[in-house]
Amino acid sequence: MVRKSKRYKEHLQKLANEPLELVKAIELLQTFNTTKFDQSVEIHMRLGIDPKKADQLVRGSLVLPNGIGRSQRVVVFAKGDLAAAAEAAGADEVGQEELAARIKDGWTEFDVCIAAPDMMGLVGPLGRILGPRGLMPSPRAGTVTPDVAKVIGEYKAGKVEFRNDNSGNVHAVVGRLSFSRDQLEENINAFMAYIDALKPNTLKGAYIRNISIAATMSPGVRVAA
Repeated sequence: MVRKSKRYKEHLQKLANEPLELVKAIELLQTFNTTKFDQSVEIHMRLGIDPKKADQLVRGSLVLPNGIGRSQRVVVFAKGDLAAAAEAAGADEVGQEELAARIKDGWTEFDVCIAAPDMMGLVGPLGRILGPRGLMPSPRAGTVTPDVAKVIGEYKAGKVEFRNDNSGNVHAVVGRLSFSRDQLEENINAFMAYIDALKPNTLKGAYIRNISIAATMSPGVRVAA
């Protein structure tokens, strides 16, 4: 059993019995800003999908209006002109065989992996390492692309990826506790609207079951759907 800190227990006592309107939920969450570091803010959404059905999977990516409060570490598999474009766009690492070898040896100190289409023969075998960490490049997520510079810029600006888990939940970072209330509200509304637009056509019943927001060291605050 995980022991909860005194601070966490004090936060729990502030929680409302019912879901709150988003603005009120953010205001409550920001009262939990009692640590010495700037906590990330995450959104958690329980969806009414069947994650075993391929036509009900919910995944994608979007650039949040106010970013996520930190620069993401981006590695790129590319060669020639695309490698030069990736370096110019601010990629943290650009490579081919030598980069693949580092990852095979266990190096995964990055947040995003992007690949030019002609690099997928090299990147494919890395799936067993990158896949479980959510780092495997894919065309659907936009991380297999000939326009590597554009995608690097999006992730550096605060693009987030998401994919439902095996229980039908979606999770994503939507900012920092140091953000203003309006910045967090704008980011969270953008994320929720995007998820709503991805409702599977084959779904029957309620789509969004419940929503909560939480900081790194806080309990979740329920948000009215």
